[in-house]
Amino acid sequence: MNVEDFDFELPEELIAQTPLLDRTASRLLVLNKETSKTEDRMFSDIYDELQAADCLVINDTRVMPARLHGTKQDTGGAIELLLLKQIEGDRWETLAKPAKRVKVGTVVEFGGGLLKATCIAEGKQGGRDFEMSYSGIFHEVLDQLGEMPLPPYIKETLDDRERYQTVYSKHIGSAAAPTAGLHFTEELLTRLKEKGVTIAPITLHVGLGTFRPVSVDTIEKHQMHSEFYQMSADTASILQKARERNGRIIAVGTTSARTLETIASAHDTFVEASGWTDIFIYPGYTFKAVDALITNFHLPKSTLVMLVSALGGREAILSAYAHAVKENYRFFSFGDAMLIK
Repeated sequence: MNVEDFDFELPEELIAQTPLLDRTASRLLVLNKETSKTEDRMFSDIYDELQAADCLVINDTRVMPARLHGTKQDTGGAIELLLLKQIEGDRWETLAKPAKRVKVGTVVEFGGGLLKATCIAEGKQGGRDFEMSYSGIFHEVLDQLGEMPLPPYIKETLDDRERYQTVYSKHIGSAAAPTAGLHFTEELLTRLKEKGVTIAPITLHVGLGTFRPVSVDTIEKHQMHSEFYQMSADTASILQKARERNGRIIAVGTTSARTLETIASAHDTFVEASGWTDIFIYPGYTFKAVDALITNFHLPKSTLVMLVSALGGREAILSAYAHAVKENYRFFSFGDAMLIK
């Protein structure tokens, strides 16, 4: 299947630069995957779209302030690091910029030496592995020195870090937010619970795959980067009970969907599990866990557009995206939402 089959025209002015004051005030495009019909709604209407027997699966990962600005110890040259994932101990996989200035043995200092990073391995496409040295607790040092790793298409600064976190974020470790969850508030989640909707948390730490474009012509040749996931026994039980009562399993975001499909593919059911997944979902894939998906609008030719096309159908998704462009929906991380049901 050709990557170009997932391209579409997107005016730059539709890329949302800042979050709305009210998380639930975004718009919601509802796509019926059986009929391919769409409906324009508001995200607060998600309450009416969900039924009492449904199970909403949320990704409770928390974004690290993972972007660091430092200087090379030997020359003073500026270096930016984006922490992607913890390899082991104080060893981290990163994206370095400019990567050509960073070789094995390069030492980068941050905050006047509060944190030092020594390059221990070179990877592809700007990837570099570093050994960190510091005093105290790493995440406290990172919180002091780091910036939120907003995607490159967002040019505005973010005044409140928490607006790039979901209200239910818990386990720190992501290099990007699971943005479909940004639309939910505590009040909305409480109302859904009172309606009878169950909430099931899983964790997937968003990593390098979010930042790497598809660089091959045919999607079957693309290799996804692995990301850490975890599902508790309690969540597995909630999901099993939802299946038993014929409730829909509705993933909030592609990260939740990928985690559910990883576990269901490996075990044919829902079980307590953790590990690394590089599952790549594109048209032709048969979903084993996810019945419906709440998601944002994604970049052209991205693996995320391919995933939603696998669920909603490529032609239906591209038609829905064309409608969203025509109706001036807001796109990407701080943009509007879509429900594929």
